Amino acid sequence: MILRTARQFGRSTAAFASFAAALSLSAPAIAHDGVDHEPDANNAYAHAPIGVMGDHLHKAGEIMFSYRFMHMDMEGNRIGNRSVSPEEIVTTVPNRFAGPPTLRVVPTEMTMDMHMFGAMYAPTDDITLMVMGMYLEKEMDHITFQGMAGTTRLGTFTTKSSGIGDTKVSALVSLHDEEGHKLHANLGVSIPTGSITESDTVLTPMGTRPTLRLPYAMQLGSGTFDLEPGLTYTGTDANWGWGAQWRSTLRTGTNDEGYTLGNKHQLTGWASYQFQPWISLSGRLTAKHEGTIEGFDPRITAPVQTADPDNFGGKRVEAFVGLNLAGQTGFLEGHRLALEVGAPIYENLNGPQMETDLIVTIGWQKAF
Repeated sequence: MILRTARQFGRSTAAFASFAAALSLSAPAIAHDGVDHEPDANNAYAHAPIGVMGDHLHKAGEIMFSYRFMHMDMEGNRIGNRSVSPEEIVTTVPNRFAGPPTLRVVPTEMTMDMHMFGAMYAPTDDITLMVMGMYLEKEMDHITFQGMAGTTRLGTFTTKSSGIGDTKVSALVSLHDEEGHKLHANLGVSIPTGSITESDTVLTPMGTRPTLRLPYAMQLGSGTFDLEPGLTYTGTDANWGWGAQWRSTLRTGTNDEGYTLGNKHQLTGWASYQFQPWISLSGRLTAKHEGTIEGFDPRITAPVQTADPDNFGGKRVEAFVGLNLAGQTGFLEGHRLALEVGAPIYENLNGPQMETDLIVTIGWQKAF
């Protein structure tokens, strides 16, 4: 997994490094005068860190296109805030479905790559409309334990899923706008365009290899129309930028397979410092809470923790550092490239559930 992650991260950061080198050569030598000012699109801290969505409005008539790539690594398992081994899981955690009395299959590693394509348009100075589509690639490694009980390892297997995820549409509505301080509402809806019927081949405790519907974490969408309200504040003073955002995902109804994913709530805050108009560094903290799944898909009943709707959600606190680059002259003018890397500093999960190890987001934006 380490080699696979290194290759993926290396390919993604190569383009980022090339862009940074071009910026350092082309950016004009502009010293900051220390006077308070409003950031503009050519300043590196004009936006929040790249991991924050819907952070800014545009002027009437402006259009912005964006692409983000997010990579997430998960390895190991946790019950509450305590790490647990596969052997502990298969000897102590009950199987809620018919068959073995305890779980017999344990996920050990998971990666998720998300490609997000966005567009923003401002019909007025006070309203910006946004749409975002995504393409997901998921991969999960498992250990299967032999028979109905015990800690004898039978073998390993990997499941994969990929395809279009849910589509997000939203309106950003200005609530307050003065020099150095802005506040706006995020009013969004998630449209269920992602599949919730993905399947793959698995290794059972009896040694067979059937093709089964994959557990909830490996599906590509929620299957429901979801409300996504939020509130975003941003501030600036001289070389400093900062902000805070609350976002929630509120599920509506039950999907066609008989379940509803848990509601999500997130609060994040950040600060950034601009060294030159073309470069800034940022730090960010995020607190998340996600509920368990209500209902269940009758075709997801394997003796694995990811098939149990109660083993989802929990609380996380994550810390991030970021780098923002803004083109100043020539063909780079108006282009923004940003990188953010983070990891949890606290996890209390409805477990057993996989731990998150690393989150990397790389993104490009261009306004017209």
